[in-house]
Amino acid sequence: MIVEMRKCNLVALSHDRDAILNALHKSGAAEIKMQTEEADTFPLAAEGEGVREYLASLEEALALLCSRADAYAREHKCKTALKKDGFEVSYSRFMEAGKKKAFCDGLAAEINALANEAEALKGEIAKAERTTFAAAPYAQLEFPLKELSDTSSVCVRFGVLSAQKREELQNGLCPLAAAQYFPSEDRDVVPTAVYTHKSAAAETDALLSALGFSACPFGGTETGAEVFARLQREREALNGELEKKEAALYALAPHVETLKIYCDYVAFQAEKQECSDKLRATRRTFLLEAYVPRPAEEEVRAALAEATDAFWCEFSDCRDDETPPTLLKNGALVENFESLTNTYSVPNYREFDPNAVMSVFYSIFLGFIIADIAYGVLMLIAGIWIRKTARGGNTGMGRLAAVFACGGVFAIVWGALFNSLFGVKLPIPTLLPDAQSAMWTFAGIRVPSVLVIVLLIGIAHLGVGYFCLLVQHWRRGEYAEGVFRGATWATFSIGAAFAVAGFVEEFAVPALATAGAIVAAVSLLAAVLTAGYRQRFLGKLTKGFSSLYSVINYVSDVLSYARLYGLMLSGAVIAQIISQYAVQFMTGGNILFVFLGAVLMLAGHAFNIAMNLLGAYIHDARLQYVEFYGKFYEGEGELFRPLGSSRTHIGLLTRQPAADVSAKGRAA
Repeated sequence: MIVEMRKCNLVALSHDRDAILNALHKSGAAEIKMQTEEADTFPLAAEGEGVREYLASLEEALALLCSRADAYAREHKCKTALKKDGFEVSYSRFMEAGKKKAFCDGLAAEINALANEAEALKGEIAKAERTTFAAAPYAQLEFPLKELSDTSSVCVRFGVLSAQKREELQNGLCPLAAAQYFPSEDRDVVPTAVYTHKSAAAETDALLSALGFSACPFGGTETGAEVFARLQREREALNGELEKKEAALYALAPHVETLKIYCDYVAFQAEKQECSDKLRATRRTFLLEAYVPRPAEEEVRAALAEATDAFWCEFSDCRDDETPPTLLKNGALVENFESLTNTYSVPNYREFDPNAVMSVFYSIFLGFIIADIAYGVLMLIAGIWIRKTARGGNTGMGRLAAVFACGGVFAIVWGALFNSLFGVKLPIPTLLPDAQSAMWTFAGIRVPSVLVIVLLIGIAHLGVGYFCLLVQHWRRGEYAEGVFRGATWATFSIGAAFAVAGFVEEFAVPALATAGAIVAAVSLLAAVLTAGYRQRFLGKLTKGFSSLYSVINYVSDVLSYARLYGLMLSGAVIAQIISQYAVQFMTGGNILFVFLGAVLMLAGHAFNIAMNLLGAYIHDARLQYVEFYGKFYEGEGELFRPLGSSRTHIGLLTRQPAADVSAKGRAA
């Protein structure tokens, strides 16, 4: 259901503004709106830009610490005590986070300093690794490298050459040049010294360049072995320093909880400053308007009274020309489906909440597409486990897992009706026709029996959609609209369902076809005649023709439900094939085939259920969004977002019952 909203009008002293905002935040049940203009008042300037920049720097440091601590824990195979987002904090502890400013600022500075030092060390290590790699070919040389330097008449070119180019070098050297090769552990390159008379230096240099000769970057009194050993020590020392920095960052991991609480506290302070432009003020007072759920009025008033006794507060009904935010309050099961509706569009405040009805049909369709006892059990167990554990909880993943768990219950039911366990039929009576082979005669034509069943389900779904349209209009006092637009087409759906059932020869109730056709024809005639009841003559004709043309759209909508049969059939066939081959392997007597059969059973069914769930999630949602919601749903609402409810890292515990009222609005 959608909770009724009231409007709170508040006047208080300017110096109590922060305390008032804190009180509204503590109640968890007040969304500040733009204050209407009042005489002798002026608007307040928006603030908070500097606080947002400060918050961004804190969030950056927090993300840096979490990523580095996780990486360190994985590398060293140790457990990290990082606090995951979503942990709950008492209101008093949250508000005391402001006293942690100096500590958190110092912590962020230390994180950034250690991270910057670590990045600088990584750059030095990369440079050292390149230098060490360049020195590796000379590691076998036991003479000072400066010995290979020019003399008065001879130019010496010392470096490394590809081992495959030695012969080309020998063939290309002029008579005034000679090459000397030195031992190396690297088989791809060989240390080479080329001695040439200065008169032939240019020719030799051109040849070496063409052969990819790389000059030695080292020299001095050190031998090649000493250079290589020194560079290795320097690199190891840099790695040791980096390890210390990473360990120091990891040692800060226990402070993640404190930093997360402080980040959300700073975000709340920024939100308080940013809402200033929604307020108006006089020289000594400020004026505030807020939307408050009716059940939370007394809690909000009590929170204000606890903050200050110098205020005036009045609650009133929202005007018809206002569009209050939407707060959804449903049972534990239905609230998991709210995110599906909100993905399409949030219900607007002045319509009824469709989630209770939609959740039933979504679960039925989801279960029908899966339609297997074993798959349903797996969906139920996995969905409950994810919802109850920290992996899911009250998050998007957790709510989706609960949706799949509900679908799993119906998958078990449909699986029992179709007699399917991992695609295999059990030795028990089958209550519904075989999805792969059973055929019915419909109006003289042989069609798959399950296709007829899904079309009947689709007609029922559409009929409920038109009934919802009736309810929508009647709630607003638009009784004629409800009857002419909703009741007529809902009745048409009943007639269509009877007619379809009557045309199935196996049902042996031909009277249903006649009765259904009469009901459908009468209701359609009523829809045509009443479509333009508010219009003039020409408008009546065009509206009536449009209503008659809607029958084509209706038939198209009904045929859309054939996708349920297609998805269910494909999954059932694949499951049956997997099980048949797996059983054949496991009963073949060969131990290898037994193992292969078990692997096929596990992997094949895991893949099949994953693909089925993906298709079921998408196509089931499409049937709700297009065929069902298209009949009555308006949407375009905005979720109720109380002051301070947009938290990133924590869940806030308050003592007010209103927090429970607004929590579902935020979760939705």
